Amino acid sequence: MAHQGITIIIPTFNEEKGIAKTLETLLAITKNYRDIEIIVADAGTDRTAEIVSGYPVILCRPEKGRARQMNAGAALAGHDTLYFLHADTLPPETFVDDIRKAIKEGKNAGCFRMRFDDPHPIMTVYGWFTRVPLPICRGGDQSLFIAKQLFEATGGFDENLQVMEDIDIIGRIERQTTFHILESEVVTSARKYHRNGILRLQAIFGTIHFMYAAGYDQDSIVRFYRDTIKTGQDPGKPHNCS
Repeated sequence: MAHQGITIIIPTFNEEKGIAKTLETLLAITKNYRDIEIIVADAGTDRTAEIVSGYPVILCRPEKGRARQMNAGAALAGHDTLYFLHADTLPPETFVDDIRKAIKEGKNAGCFRMRFDDPHPIMTVYGWFTRVPLPICRGGDQSLFIAKQLFEATGGFDENLQVMEDIDIIGRIERQTTFHILESEVVTSARKYHRNGILRLQAIFGTIHFMYAAGYDQDSIVRFYRDTIKTGQDPGKPHNCS
């Protein structure tokens, strides 16, 4: 029986501190699988690209912008299923089988549930809500799998968006098919919550979701993001809203 090939696409911006751990984890999980490839789309200015070049993965260097980077990775994909993963998020050990099973069952797009690498009770509650099928509970940190044909039919990520690009594409996916939340969990870094405050950051994210749903223009959302969130990256332009 032919296996469903999967291309893992990781957009990065100045992730030199953690990218090695992410790649080593992925390579360890996938070492016994066929038809798996990893593409890192790096737009940073640190040593991320140098570190990535030491691993058996594909490196591309598109212009900065998460949507642009993910589209660039997708354009290089050699397999029929795309899996978009943030650099500070680790998938479950069963993710290959989980995605292949979903695709085989006709579930052509979806994400995983999520938990944080912080056992704080409030962070645990935040993670629990990622199983709820509401837009405000979605985020790119949950990762995204999608059949390449469906990705192309949606037009890919909107490169005009600096934030909320994940929510935007999920909305377009849902106009064509069902978006599925798988039961397994990815584990994502709580670093941004540590920088900005657990309650404060969640309130900010809620406000950003409201602004997006209410039709605020991107410049207004980006300005609010930049003025309220400490990213630890480029202060001039936000890279990750989720």
